[in-house]
Amino acid sequence: MRIAIDAMGGDNAPKEIVLGALKAAREFNDLNITLYGNENEIKKYISNEERVEIIHAEEVILGTDEPVRAVRRKKNSSMVMMAQAVADGYADACVSAGNTGALMAAGLFIVGRIEGIERPALAPTLPTLDGKGFVMLDLGANADAKAEHLLQYAIMGSIYAEKVRGIPNPRVGLLNIGTEEKKGNDLTKEAFKLIKESGVNFVGNVESRDLLQGPADVVVTDGFTGNMVLKTIEGTAMSVFSMLKETLMSSMKTKLAAGLIKSDLMKIKGKMDYSEYGGAALFGLNAPVVKAHGSSNETAFYNAVKQTKEMIKHKVPETIKGTIATK
Repeated sequence: MRIAIDAMGGDNAPKEIVLGALKAAREFNDLNITLYGNENEIKKYISNEERVEIIHAEEVILGTDEPVRAVRRKKNSSMVMMAQAVADGYADACVSAGNTGALMAAGLFIVGRIEGIERPALAPTLPTLDGKGFVMLDLGANADAKAEHLLQYAIMGSIYAEKVRGIPNPRVGLLNIGTEEKKGNDLTKEAFKLIKESGVNFVGNVESRDLLQGPADVVVTDGFTGNMVLKTIEGTAMSVFSMLKETLMSSMKTKLAAGLIKSDLMKIKGKMDYSEYGGAALFGLNAPVVKAHGSSNETAFYNAVKQTKEMIKHKVPETIKGTIATK
């Protein structure tokens, strides 16, 4: 299998992106990688590696670029060339840590949407206290959604959780303001009925305060709500660790205590870092398109590549395509 990678996307590109890709290539003998980007910059971190190819790209889509305009105008950018390789059949999937909006546009306009999927969804795996994590979608691909879209999210998320994350008969929950069936707005009430009748293992409504407890393996919501939940989780985690650090550094006594529990605190921090679970997959496209975290280091990007490899291996887009065709 071959994965195309945008080597210039992300805060730590190209170094951490290239190192993460190399780690994956060295670990998996059935994996071939093509790195798109500035050849001279990439070669600083790579020698003659087996199953790793470099294709020079003149342009880079920046985080400040307007997504759709950038994809249409920067045809020779590393991200667009990466997506085009998938569309042309040269690669089976692609990964980028770059501009999220641009990657979604490239996925939609170049890789293409599965017939029958009305709205692709952005779906990272978020942490839970038991370390198992859960898939949540949509987290920002579409601000608005209809009940039919949430039904498709439930189906796609369930397929991914089973095929890639190895969860048999994954539990699917609908994000709502209460667990009762009649709770919520018109969107969630209608979506509840559709998902309940869909055949997925629907466990009903789940509340945002319970998400990190792991009430479901897949949680569906509209992109506007999902993106706010994601940023609230991120912000809360950062604030808690910031307050904890401030407290532990406040006196000699607490500094001594901090030295004793430092390794335990790092374990907790790692458990709450969702980049450790891989990237955010764009579900509903003809091939796997994965968005790695913008600040990915070598390990985080390696995890995103590994996740993408599993999506190819288990034919996730093909399974989604076949399932949607029967609905």
